[in-house]
Amino acid sequence: MTVTSVDKDLDNLTLTVIADFTAPVEKVWQLWADPRQLERWWGPPTYPATVEEHDLTLGGEVRYFMTSPEGEKFGGWWRITSVTPPTALEFTDGFSDQDGKPNPEMPTTTVRMTLSEREGGTRMELRSVFDSREQMDQLAQMGMVEGLRQSIGQMDDLLAA
Repeated sequence: MTVTSVDKDLDNLTLTVIADFTAPVEKVWQLWADPRQLERWWGPPTYPATVEEHDLTLGGEVRYFMTSPEGEKFGGWWRITSVTPPTALEFTDGFSDQDGKPNPEMPTTTVRMTLSEREGGTRMELRSVFDSREQMDQLAQMGMVEGLRQSIGQMDDLLAA
């Protein structure tokens, strides 16, 4: 399994996932930078993503939806706040309504993804910061932790291809 640790820090309102890959940093970066590759892992296996917009530049946006096994669509968006290819990406992550507009009733998180070289490959750190304990609990109850673990778990096969 790719994911080597998951740390839920209630005091600092963070969820940090560490994953190690036997691939170079540039190849792991492409899983984020290429929307067709992002679709193949962003979202648990039973909720595949479809990326509709993908602009990884400062101020750019990513818009996508995940489709449930029953065919329901759940939208999401990122607003890019910092990008340093091929090692770092920061964005605000949120939910969207049926029209693809940000849903103000749902929580947003601030996400920082970093890639660093390690012996034999790349380490990815994905840190989500929550605004409140209530938001953290809400997203955890919605399956965020297991969903991230399953999503990231799909990256190895893509990197081996």
